[in-house]
Amino acid sequence: MIAARPADINPPPHVQAVPRFQRLFRRAAGLDFDKMDLRRYNDFVHDKLYDLLVCGAETAKSHGRKVVLPADLPIAKGLRTCIRVFRDLDEEIELAPILNQLAARPPIDAVFNQEIQTQLPDIIGGLSVALARSFKILDPELKNPQAVHWQRTIQFFDLLL
Repeated sequence: MIAARPADINPPPHVQAVPRFQRLFRRAAGLDFDKMDLRRYNDFVHDKLYDLLVCGAETAKSHGRKVVLPADLPIAKGLRTCIRVFRDLDEEIELAPILNQLAARPPIDAVFNQEIQTQLPDIIGGLSVALARSFKILDPELKNPQAVHWQRTIQFFDLLL
């Protein structure tokens, strides 16, 4: 398990501060987000990260291991590219809120290699870049995503991740 926390304690609501969030999306895809979008964003990245970790645990288990290695995570070429773009943007995502959010989820019956824990901010960053760019793919003229744009984009990711 990556982190443990009592279920009755609510996790902090944000992966990162609003200005960082807005700057990241402006730089990644020329999108303007407001505070209302932050909750949707946080839900999205935590859901997708959790999905990746669950899949990684399943892969490790299928190989007879309880320890999940970075290669077990289903990080496809497109997401790897978005992770590199995130690193090039030189933005930061704090690790503590990520671990707090994961700890509030149902536990994953696996042990995650330390390298995976170190990579979590970059994975979240890559998911963030992929999300921002997906909005622009679905609607190239989009400047400020509304609820319907979020729904469509999240459905797209649910289909692929």
